[in-house]
Amino acid sequence: MEAKVSFHRDSQVTMKGLYFQQSSTNEEITFVFQERENLPVTEDNYVKLQVKACALSQINTKLLAEMKMEKEFFPVGREVAGIVLDVGSKVSFFQPDDEVVGILPLDSEDPGLCEAVRVHEHYLVHKPEKVTWTEAAGTIRDGLRAYTALHYLSHLSPGKSVLIMDGASTLGTIAIQLAHHRGAKVISTACSLEDKQFLERFRPPIARVIDVSNGKAHVAESCLEETGGLGVDTVLDAGVRLYNKDDEPAEKLQLLPHKHDIITLLGVGGHWVTTEENLQLDPPDSHCLFLKGAAVAFLNDEVWNLSNVQQGKYLCILKDVMEKLSTGVFRPQLDEPIPLYEAKVTMEVVQKNQGRKKQVVHF
Repeated sequence: MEAKVSFHRDSQVTMKGLYFQQSSTNEEITFVFQERENLPVTEDNYVKLQVKACALSQINTKLLAEMKMEKEFFPVGREVAGIVLDVGSKVSFFQPDDEVVGILPLDSEDPGLCEAVRVHEHYLVHKPEKVTWTEAAGTIRDGLRAYTALHYLSHLSPGKSVLIMDGASTLGTIAIQLAHHRGAKVISTACSLEDKQFLERFRPPIARVIDVSNGKAHVAESCLEETGGLGVDTVLDAGVRLYNKDDEPAEKLQLLPHKHDIITLLGVGGHWVTTEENLQLDPPDSHCLFLKGAAVAFLNDEVWNLSNVQQGKYLCILKDVMEKLSTGVFRPQLDEPIPLYEAKVTMEVVQKNQGRKKQVVHF
């Protein structure tokens, strides 16, 4: 029989949390469980949360280094859902026993992969009653990323066309559902036969699914054909090839389009939303984008965490993601929930980007 941890406002509970440790060369990271000190007294705008579910996402160690956030042991797990145990004196949105969901900030000292965390109230929203803990934690970040890409960076509207690369990924799935909800025409790529079959079962149906698994499909040609030669209004990529065939790894060659293909398939006034943080555009590329009046935007959902000015918009997005989850607009790709003791091994798989469905730890 599984033992349950009981929490009280002043309880002295020893907890374990998951952290990662980076090697001296910054090439390898190791995940370790550490005993945690008791959480400090909840004060000011902070909320003490009993974690019920925490989703796992890749850790961007390069970004942490650039933000000077490196330390010997870094907390793991940021997408959390749980029950409010205690609130600080300045908290205005929550009270004990509220069910909430949110994303811990980059500089959080607490790992989400722990029985309890302390978090500022401005990173949390209420969880709808219909939504399970696993669904809430497993959807919150991909929902935020899809909103950032299609609403704030490309202003997708009814009747527009959008190419969503790797539509069967956890982000791609939510992005397709959001685009359909907005009344857009969706084209997507599939990286395997299984992904293709998954995308073909979408309702409402995807206008065209382009199977890139055999390396023979021409994404640009397919998009131009589907749009009558006009090109698509928005592209959300899942990475791109920057160089010639001889300079790229084999897996990139097969599944990712070249940057020239993306530029070719963009329509006049189009928006290219890229996840490629090291995108390099040569003068001819820029000139082609100029002639089309097209725009390039970088999808970095951490900007919401790094800017206090945008806090109101950020919370509005999180609330809307939860509302769409509760009404069935969003139907996330979630794997079976896993217990905390399996989090270390599962996180190693997630960090290597080897899983397709969202992994969520359930407490």
